Amino acid sequence: MLGLQTRYLSFFFGLISILSFFNIIYSYYLNLYLNLDTYYLAFIISLIISIIFYKIKISPIKTNIYNKILTVFLGYIFLPLILSIPFYFSIYNLTFLNSFFESVSGFTSTGFTIFENIKHIDQSLILWRSSSQWIGGLYFLFSIIFLIDIYDESFKKSLTNFISFNSSEIFKQAVKIFFLYSILTLSIFIILNLFSVRAFDSLNLAFTLISSGGFLPVNDLSTIIKDNTQIIVLSFLMLLSFFSIFFIYNLIFFRKKNINFFYEDLHLIIYLIVIISIFFLFFSFNNEFLNNLFSIISSISNIGFSINEEQSNLIIIFLILVIIGGSFFSTSSGLRFIKIYSLFKYSLNQILSFSRPKNIFMNRLIFTKINFDSNEINKYFLSIIVFTLSFLILASLLTLAGIEFESSFKLSILTLMNTVNSSIYGLTELNYNNLHYLTKYTLIFFMIIGRIELLTILLLLKKFLFKN
Repeated sequence: MLGLQTRYLSFFFGLISILSFFNIIYSYYLNLYLNLDTYYLAFIISLIISIIFYKIKISPIKTNIYNKILTVFLGYIFLPLILSIPFYFSIYNLTFLNSFFESVSGFTSTGFTIFENIKHIDQSLILWRSSSQWIGGLYFLFSIIFLIDIYDESFKKSLTNFISFNSSEIFKQAVKIFFLYSILTLSIFIILNLFSVRAFDSLNLAFTLISSGGFLPVNDLSTIIKDNTQIIVLSFLMLLSFFSIFFIYNLIFFRKKNINFFYEDLHLIIYLIVIISIFFLFFSFNNEFLNNLFSIISSISNIGFSINEEQSNLIIIFLILVIIGGSFFSTSSGLRFIKIYSLFKYSLNQILSFSRPKNIFMNRLIFTKINFDSNEINKYFLSIIVFTLSFLILASLLTLAGIEFESSFKLSILTLMNTVNSSIYGLTELNYNNLHYLTKYTLIFFMIIGRIELLTILLLLKKFLFKN
């Protein structure tokens, strides 16, 4: 039983060792020797752990879902510990807490940073920050496959025609994810280079965009993205973490019998068009449409980047878009549009059924023949309750820690949705380095909860509330 858990984590420890090796090569290539020893240390430790974990024999006893959940949760603790090594042993005199905070923020693709000035960090450590996001995004996608049995049938049908995944199907999907994730990362890097973004910035942005992260290689994105063409290109590239990672793959290898694979992405396209149209008609004054387009896509993809000054009249709208989020099988966070839409349609049908009892109202998603039942709706409603409770608890704790209520309100949403703070949410001046150590631990905990909430808390509640 333990063998499957450690075998799963061994892959990611091995991946950290590979990225450590690349950072060593990069440091030698550019003569960046200041933090070179830290990457050697991360390389050796992660490689040793990877080998030890891989050598543990897999038990013939089938691993239950609760052991899998524990594996995923422990991964969000132990993997950032290794990722924090270059931060802690760097020349910047970071405390262990600050180093762990930075690595968890990267691994959960949140983007909160304790560094006040990115210009003071050497390029190898900037690349390490971005790499932590890339690994975290891949870990999140793998975790969905690892815990696929907890999801509803409608979500499974967006990935496969199989009702349940056996070991060969899990391996097949995992390999497909890894290659798609890597190819998309490389594509983003190439496209940004073609539009005059320098190679180093393109590489860091590629790691960030594909993982729906928030780390930047500079203090201000406007120093990289300077003209309207680059704004449009970056906006469309951010959509890669909004739609399913399989979306482009399914378009290329489309088969009529697999139309269900597109149902969520088709809903997201309509949702995106409606949101953009509303902003274009009602909020795009003084030629601000491109900036609004960028902010919309940045919010719905849970990246959080900003290239314009604060728009106080639109902050609450952008926060709502952050809460809704993107695709189920993407690196974005959020409650997921398809769940909110299904819950709304089901509730509307229930109301209409009382006013028109002789009519039959189908709980069916458009574009498909997929019906959602009351059990799925109960879980969707429960996920909203879990988010609300988590939000209220975190906002209360942040307020008690001395952060003003408005900032606590915004920061709680961004933390749970793993979205970086920026001017579009009115939180550019927040300094994480100066926060109390208890506040940092609180944010660390809820950044992880925001990433695994639907993978753990929802299932544990389901065990008691939905036994059938």
